Amino acid sequence: TVLEWILMLLIFSSLTVVINTLSYKNDLIQSLPGILVLSAITFVGLLLGKLIPLKVPPIIYMSIIGLVISLPVFGPVSDFVFESTSRISTLALCTVILSYSGIAIAKSWADFKEMGWRSILVTLLVILGTFLGSTIVAELVLKAQGII
Repeated sequence: TVLEWILMLLIFSSLTVVINTLSYKNDLIQSLPGILVLSAITFVGLLLGKLIPLKVPPIIYMSIIGLVISLPVFGPVSDFVFESTSRISTLALCTVILSYSGIAIAKSWADFKEMGWRSILVTLLVILGTFLGSTIVAELVLKAQGII
């Protein structure tokens, strides 16, 4: 499973860097340290989730690691974490994560086929409507806040 984690992190990181560079016009070279920091936090969180015998989701470990290493007490480390991750657009990360979620949900595509073409059409229209609605709301909120 560790190799699968590394492969997934490479795929997620690569897609995030591409989206971050092309869509949000962030410099490719400057965004690489941030992606490495986020990937390292994710990997260590996954490892801790596997190694520590508590029933705690790995996302909790990732959150704690991210919080701790970004505390001002850690001086140069927290400065580096802040500077490097500030070059990564949150929306670039969300795009990749939500795309993966859609693919994971679509794994049961064979079940959709059994429901008939009308159900598939309705499902696709609902997903499209939700995506477009979310995009419009996000665009309006970001413009209202002066972010874009």
